[in-house]
Amino acid sequence: MEDNTYLGSGLRFPVQVNPATGRAVMADGAQSVRESVYIILMTQKGERFTREDFGSRLLSYTFMDTSVTRMNMMASELGQTLLEQEPRLADVEVSVKPELDRGCLIVDINYRIAGSYTRDSLVFPFYLNAESGTEPGME
Repeated sequence: MEDNTYLGSGLRFPVQVNPATGRAVMADGAQSVRESVYIILMTQKGERFTREDFGSRLLSYTFMDTSVTRMNMMASELGQTLLEQEPRLADVEVSVKPELDRGCLIVDINYRIAGSYTRDSLVFPFYLNAESGTEPGME
């Protein structure tokens, strides 16, 4: 069994309380990294006034032109943001695929956890129009 103690632990996102113990549910290891990726993506830069550089510009792409060039720019920017803000990541690859009939882009993020051979991914629909769907969730 792999020792993931170096990955740390934190509150599970969204915050949950264990009804049996009354304590907050924690995420550790690879789950902690995955939730950190999601939080970075869904936090708009400048949203946290104490850490204005934290987060991504993902939400600023909501009404973007869906040209191949723009989607490649979006993927490149998201990959760079994740590498800069989450030191537990390595080999981050982001691809964006249009599903315009659903009014969304499929954002596919593949990464390796630094210092290990563990690979993981996060895939979610990014709706181009806020009325087209619900808030993206972790799959």
